[in-house]
Amino acid sequence: MKLELSRVVQGRGRLGVLKELGKTGQHSLEVPGCLLHTHLGAVPHLTRDTLHTLSNLPSVTQVTLSNIAEHQEVLEEFKDGFRRFAGLHNTVLYCSLHDPATPCPTGYNTTKTVSVWGSGGRIELTVAKFMALQKTVQPDWYQSMADGETWQSGTSRKRVRKSVDRTLAHLDECLLVHQNSQELEGVEVFGVVEGGDILEERVRSGRETAKRPVAGFCLDGLQTGSMDQALRTQLITAVTKELPEDKPRLLQGVGRPDEVLACVEAGVDLFESFFPFQATERGCALCFGFDVSSDPELAVVELAEEKTASGETRQNGDSNPADQSRMTSFEIDLKDKRHRDDFRPLVEGCGCYCCVNHQRAYLHHLLVTNELLAGVLLMIHNTAHYHAFFRALREALANDKLDVLKRRVLGEGGGQTERNE
Repeated sequence: MKLELSRVVQGRGRLGVLKELGKTGQHSLEVPGCLLHTHLGAVPHLTRDTLHTLSNLPSVTQVTLSNIAEHQEVLEEFKDGFRRFAGLHNTVLYCSLHDPATPCPTGYNTTKTVSVWGSGGRIELTVAKFMALQKTVQPDWYQSMADGETWQSGTSRKRVRKSVDRTLAHLDECLLVHQNSQELEGVEVFGVVEGGDILEERVRSGRETAKRPVAGFCLDGLQTGSMDQALRTQLITAVTKELPEDKPRLLQGVGRPDEVLACVEAGVDLFESFFPFQATERGCALCFGFDVSSDPELAVVELAEEKTASGETRQNGDSNPADQSRMTSFEIDLKDKRHRDDFRPLVEGCGCYCCVNHQRAYLHHLLVTNELLAGVLLMIHNTAHYHAFFRALREALANDKLDVLKRRVLGEGGGQTERNE
């Protein structure tokens, strides 16, 4: 893969294209961008045909070993890799260690193993088993094995240092097996940067990982709930100074729009798109403004009218970001009874199938009656809305409107945001 940057805004925010993706090199992915979040290769709630009613989907599909590991024997018998097994076709396959939408218990990693958690419980992976899984999955690129259990605040410096050392040792072992494996020829490896909340260890991890022959970098342990945004930005800024400019940086576990914007400004290129799925599981619709082309004065009027109609004041951001199960103010709770007779679309002007054909009242009805169609329609809208946000982000970087976009997303200059208490 090759990263071509067209602009670097304010010294850190990067706009460009990740080219020559996949073993054939025919795919590309615009950055800043996100991957397509899946569970065992399928976007939750959506069939493949339903998914492809959406346009401009990412060219990279994310699958996780936490979901795949328990099916290793079946995949080995199948022999043709996970892409064909799951019916995935014209896409690039990226294999990560953990599912970002599912909390992972800590305290189970050792010097020689890491643990992943599937539906059947804990699975312990040595480097040998981890690499055997990669040969079976046959991804286009994968995250190296890593000890990522130091994201919790209060983790001791000694444990953080041990995490960095283990992760570098795992990377060296994985690269040795990779380079001697015919099955993984043409497959790329992303090194993992650890270090908890300790600046010196973050910098050391980034510097040492950059010395290895990796195609890109996964920034781990910075997920929502692990630290406040100011510290996250400080750590990312320090780490990216140690990383080569021509290789992509993928941030794990961060999906909220406000945090995405701050991390892009700190130098992040790629994100995991699990946030729409989390909102869908809460029975919520993503509903925040990101249009940077509209008249700012008109946007203020729209916001005032929306506030008056709903009888509430709204401000994006979350009073308790540490709890990822709680609704954020980038979404509306459609289970709320006030939507019972609300015949507006989820978002005015949204062109997704759900907004074109249905109203908030119908979604409310589906949710309170536990109809499966509710998840389908919400996932269609939330996926479309979230990927449109990333398109707006790239447009803002290209046109020097990042500050305008930030005001829109944070609810300071209009938009569709609503707060349900």
